[in-house]
Amino acid sequence: MVAPCPTSPSSPAARAGRRDNDQNLRAPVKKSRRPRLRRKQPLHPLNPCPLPGDSGICDLFESPSSGSDGADSPSAARGGSPLPGPAQPVAQLDLQTFRDYGQSCYAFRKARESHFHPREALARQPQVTAESRCKLLSWLIPVHRQFGLSFESLCLTVNTLDRFLTTTPVAADCFQLLGVTSLLIACKQVEVHPPRVKQLLALCCGAFSRQQLCNLECIVLHKLHFTLGAPTISFFLEHFTHARVEAGQAEASEALEAQALARGVAELSLADYAFTSYSPSLLAICCLALADRMLRVPRPVDLRLGDHPEAALEDCMGKLQLLVAINSTSLTHMLPVQICEKCSLPPSSK
Repeated sequence: MVAPCPTSPSSPAARAGRRDNDQNLRAPVKKSRRPRLRRKQPLHPLNPCPLPGDSGICDLFESPSSGSDGADSPSAARGGSPLPGPAQPVAQLDLQTFRDYGQSCYAFRKARESHFHPREALARQPQVTAESRCKLLSWLIPVHRQFGLSFESLCLTVNTLDRFLTTTPVAADCFQLLGVTSLLIACKQVEVHPPRVKQLLALCCGAFSRQQLCNLECIVLHKLHFTLGAPTISFFLEHFTHARVEAGQAEASEALEAQALARGVAELSLADYAFTSYSPSLLAICCLALADRMLRVPRPVDLRLGDHPEAALEDCMGKLQLLVAINSTSLTHMLPVQICEKCSLPPSSK
C-alpha cells in the first residue's frame, strides 16, 4: 500500500492550516478608544479646610499633625473664617411659606409646648443652684455666638439642659460637661456643621475626656427618651413676626428690627432661672412687645396673638423690663449698631 504523501508546504491546504495556527497564537488586539472630551478650563481647587463632623467621628481619622491649637478654636469650625459679630436681622421674610404652613406649624408646636416645658428644673438638684445655672449659660451664650450657631440651637440647648435637670441630679463638677453636651445635642438637630467634640472639650480646658462626653450624651438622650425638637422661643419669634407682617400691622423692615431686639432680650432671659416658669410662646410675644416699646414702633404687636392671660403677660413684661434695665450693657453687645441707635437704652450703656 502506498502511503499518502505529506502535504506540500506550498499546497492550499497547508497554507490554510498555517493561517489558522497563526490566528490562534496571535495576541488580542486592543479596541480603539474614543477620545475623551477635555475641559476647556481646569476645575478650580476646593478650599483645603475640612468640614467639621457632627459627632466628632472625623476627629478619629485625622493625622496627629492636624491636631494643632488652631483647629480647636471656634473660628476653625467655620473653615478659618473670622468670628461673626452681633446677629444681623435676616434680609427678607418668606411670607409664601408662612401662608402655606405657618398656622399649621404653629398649632402643632403650641399644642406640644407644655410637654417640653421643664418646670422647677432645680427642684431635684442638691448641688446645682440658680446662680451656677446662670454662670453656665452666661458662658454658653458667647460660645454659641463664637461658633456662629443659630438662636434656635441656643434655645434647644437650654431646653435640653433644663429637662435633664428635672430627671437626674447632677454633680457640680460635671455641670459644665452637661452644658457642652446639651449644646452638641442641640446642634445635631438644626446645624449643618455642628462643632467638633474636641473643640467643645478644648473650651473646658481639657477637664473632660471624649469618652465622658459621649457617655453623658447617651445618658441625656436616654433620660429624655430621645424626645427632641422642642418648641422654642426662636420659633415663636419668627412666627409672630411673620404674622404681624402678613396682617399688615408692621412693615417688614421694622418687624425684623423688632425681632432682632427681641432675640437679644430673650437671650438674657434664658440665663435667668426666674423666667423658666414662662412658656416659650409667652416669652416670645412679651419680648416682641418690649422690643416694639424700645424701638417706638407706631403699631406694636398684638399681645393676643399668643392666647395668654392678661395677668401672665403683665407679670412677664414687668420682669423683662427689669432684666433689660439691669443688663442693658450686655444687651448692646448682642445687637447690631443700627438697632442700638434706635432703641431707648440708658445713655450710660451706649
